[in-house]
Amino acid sequence: MTIFLLTGIMISTYAMLVCQRVPALIQNFRLQSLFLFLVTLDFAFRQKEAGIFVVAGLLLLVKVVLIPSFLNNLVKKIRVDERLGLFLNPLLSLIAALFLTWGASVFCSWFLGTSPIAVFAAFVVSITVVLVGFFIMVFRMKALTQIVGLLVMENGIFLLASAITGGMPFFVEIAIAFDVFVCAIITGIFMYRINKVFTHIEVHRLTDLKG
Repeated sequence: MTIFLLTGIMISTYAMLVCQRVPALIQNFRLQSLFLFLVTLDFAFRQKEAGIFVVAGLLLLVKVVLIPSFLNNLVKKIRVDERLGLFLNPLLSLIAALFLTWGASVFCSWFLGTSPIAVFAAFVVSITVVLVGFFIMVFRMKALTQIVGLLVMENGIFLLASAITGGMPFFVEIAIAFDVFVCAIITGIFMYRINKVFTHIEVHRLTDLKG
């Protein structure tokens, strides 16, 4: 069951790199977060801890419902061009992601040794998700993708911490979820102001501004 859910996270992560429009990127982030919620819920049922059920509920509310809805409304409000703007085309991006996955698997093989397959897979997936999130932040032009890339990285860190510790402390999880949600809102408002002043939110064009 866990391997199936981790596979879903990987597929949705790769899908973020081949999509070329902002709504598709947000939708794949929602799908990735849904699989992360299911992984956490599965862990909660196996551990039978009430705190982990609450954390899973927070994931569902914040990452699957609130943040994607907020980002979709933001896209409509600022009337941004839905094309992502790619520094690397989808094929090269996917090849890069596969290379990152291979690197993560090599590192985990060295670091973990002979660990159970589920633990090994969780480590590989989580590291890959963090790296892909960083990749999205660097190789996509729209400022909105900086928010999505950050959220993807946080998903990977969440999964990695869960794999290492068997579930982070309850209050730490709540604090992280709240911080990420507030960060997404503040960044969205900031991006709205940028678009209102400069009529675009493309990062590479903002670097051309001179004092």
